Amino acid sequence: MSSDSSGEFHRIRRLPPYVFAEVNSAKAKARAAGEDIIDLGMGNPDSATPPHIVAAMVKAVQDPKTHRYSSSQGIPGLRKALAGYYERRFGVTLDPDKEVIATLGSKEGLANLASAITSPGDTILVPNPSYPIHQFGFIIAGAGVRSVPASPDETMLRALDQAVRHSVPKPTALIVNFPSNPTAYLADLDFYREIVAFAKKHDIWVMSDLAYAEIYFGDKIPPSILQVPGARDIAVEFTSMSKTYSMPGWRMGFAAGNARLINALTRMKSYLDYGAFTPIQVAATAALNGPQDCVDDMRNLYRERRDVLIKGLVSAGWDMPSPEGSMFAWAPIPPKYASLGSVEFSKLLLARAKVAVAPGLGFGEYGDGFVRIALVENTHRLRQAVRNIRGFLQAGSNVAEESVPETAAV
Repeated sequence: MSSDSSGEFHRIRRLPPYVFAEVNSAKAKARAAGEDIIDLGMGNPDSATPPHIVAAMVKAVQDPKTHRYSSSQGIPGLRKALAGYYERRFGVTLDPDKEVIATLGSKEGLANLASAITSPGDTILVPNPSYPIHQFGFIIAGAGVRSVPASPDETMLRALDQAVRHSVPKPTALIVNFPSNPTAYLADLDFYREIVAFAKKHDIWVMSDLAYAEIYFGDKIPPSILQVPGARDIAVEFTSMSKTYSMPGWRMGFAAGNARLINALTRMKSYLDYGAFTPIQVAATAALNGPQDCVDDMRNLYRERRDVLIKGLVSAGWDMPSPEGSMFAWAPIPPKYASLGSVEFSKLLLARAKVAVAPGLGFGEYGDGFVRIALVENTHRLRQAVRNIRGFLQAGSNVAEESVPETAAV
C-alpha cells in the first residue's frame, strides 16, 4: 500500500473539487467576522415540518417496537401511501410491492440505482446544467457521461438523437429532471411522450427526478413520466418528501416505476442499509395519507417569495426570468459581470451585497453564466437581499478591473 499522500483513490480522482466549497468557505469567513449574510445558496427548506407529521413521528418513536431494524424497501404502509399519491395525483396505478421502494432521500436512491445498473465504461446521457448527483452518481459507478441540453424541447431531443448515433458505447441510461434543479424548467406530457418513444426505440433506461413535483406557480402542473403509456417498460421516477412537506433533514424519498429497476435498487439497498428509522417512515405515511393543505401552503409560500425576489431584482436592474416551478431562480449573470464567471461573481456578491448564492458552474460547465438563487428566506430577508443587491449593482464599479475584497478570498 502506497503512503504517498499526493495520490488519490481511484473513484475520488473522478470527482472534481466541490465548486460550492469556495463560496461556502467565503461565507463561513464572513460570518465568523460578524457579517450578516443572507444565505440563498443551498436549497434547504426553512419552514417547519407540518405539526401533524411531527406528531405522527413522536407517537411512533414512543413505541419501542419501532426502535428495531426497519426494512430497506420501506414499510408496507409507506409504499402503499406512495402508490396512493401516484393514483390521486397522476392517475397512475402502481404495485406497492414490486414498483415502489422507499429511499433515504431521492439522492441516495438515484446514486445506488446508478451503481446497481452501471458497468464501467457505460455512456450515460445527462442534462447540463443539472443537479450534481445526476452525473456524479454514474461517474462514481464508473460510467462516462455525455452532456445534453437541459431544456425540455426540440434542442434536447435533437441532441439525444445525435448522442445515440455518435456515442461509443451506445448510451444505456438517460436522466431527466422537471421541474429542474437548477434551471427551473418545466416539462409537459408531450415532451415525456417523446422521451419514452426515444428510450424504447434505443433500449435506454430513463430516470426521472420529480423532487419538485408540487412546487409550481401557474396553470402548468408538472406531470409524471409514468403517465405516458408504456413508460414503465423503461422508466423509474424519484420523488422526495424534502420539499413537498418541508422534511429535508428527515431523508425520505422514493423510487417508483419499472419493476426490474426497482428490484435492482432493492437488491442493492439490502446490502447497504436497513431503511430509514421506522418512526420517520410512519410520519411520511401520515404526510402522504393526511390533509394536504400544508402542500398548498408551501406552494403559496414559495410563490410569494418568488414574486418578492424576482420583481425586486428586475426593478433593481438584474434581468432574470420568473420561474414557473421549483424553489429556485436561475439567474443569468448581469452582462457587466459576465466575464467573471459564476464562482467569482458569487464571491463578489457575497462580499459586497452580503448575499450568498450558488455558482452555476457547480451544476455543469454550461451553467457558468448563471447563479442559482434559492427561495429559502422569509420575505423580509428577501427584501433586504434585494436592497443589498440593488446597492451593489448601482455602485457602478468595473469589477473586472478590481480585486475581490479580502473577505471573499478563499
